[in-house]
Amino acid sequence: MQDKFSAIWVSHSSISDFLKCPRGYYLKNVYKNPQTGHKMTIMSPPLALGQAVHEVIESLSILPTKTRFSTSLISKFEQIWTKVTGRLGGFTDPTIEQHYKHSGQDMLKMVMENPGPLLNQAVKIKQQLPYFWLSEADNIILCGKIDWLEYLAESDSVHIIDFKTGKKDEQDNSLQLPIYFLLAKNTQSHQVTRASYWYLQRNNDLTAKPLPDEDSARKNILKIAKQIKLARQLNIFKCPHDGVSPAQRGCYACRPFEAVLKGEGELVGVDDIRRDVYVVNQPQYEQGQSEIL
Repeated sequence: MQDKFSAIWVSHSSISDFLKCPRGYYLKNVYKNPQTGHKMTIMSPPLALGQAVHEVIESLSILPTKTRFSTSLISKFEQIWTKVTGRLGGFTDPTIEQHYKHSGQDMLKMVMENPGPLLNQAVKIKQQLPYFWLSEADNIILCGKIDWLEYLAESDSVHIIDFKTGKKDEQDNSLQLPIYFLLAKNTQSHQVTRASYWYLQRNNDLTAKPLPDEDSARKNILKIAKQIKLARQLNIFKCPHDGVSPAQRGCYACRPFEAVLKGEGELVGVDDIRRDVYVVNQPQYEQGQSEIL
């Protein structure tokens, strides 16, 4: 029997990190501060916004359908925003913070006016962090949290819904939906018959997406997971942009973490999964930061 504690764990986030920059993947997912024993993460305003909005919406799934909107989402948002206000959310200016905060309030007002599938029954996966063995032979586990699983009573199936708080569309070649599809198939008992994105900044309805092919999804994700495993075994994590420009080493994905190692970041706290949270002020480090959680 395989030992999950010795396995390589991969997720949509860690796979995305590796594809963008293996060095950035290492600094975010492997490296630990020798003083605290913690991994590190970089906080930015877009991530703070996504974190707060997601937490509000996800809190609804555990409530009975009749009481989900009995309390204003704006009131919940105000409470949750205290976790990311000021430097905790990477905000360097009160005006910038108010812009992001108002954006979050607008998204939640839209949800209250157009709740759609959030009024229906939802399936909650019992695991705190859903996971399954992507490959026991390779000792690789796939894990991750799905934003929302709507229960479709007429077909006794589920509908994957992913909330987007950024302005950009998810790319067609993104592995997010294939990963969520495999997780839903392997961590709960209902068939998956639908999948959608909900772009909260601009749409009051869902954007339907075709379901991925299960075999192709597993094959593609396992291929990258094996590359991650090999990189960890060999301890080789190189930024693909090193050497391209002698004046500026690294890329947008790894430079903020390199700045922290140089002492240029500000430690603002420790998050729920015991990562040291840093803010890096340099403007060049902020470009490329995802607006999608």
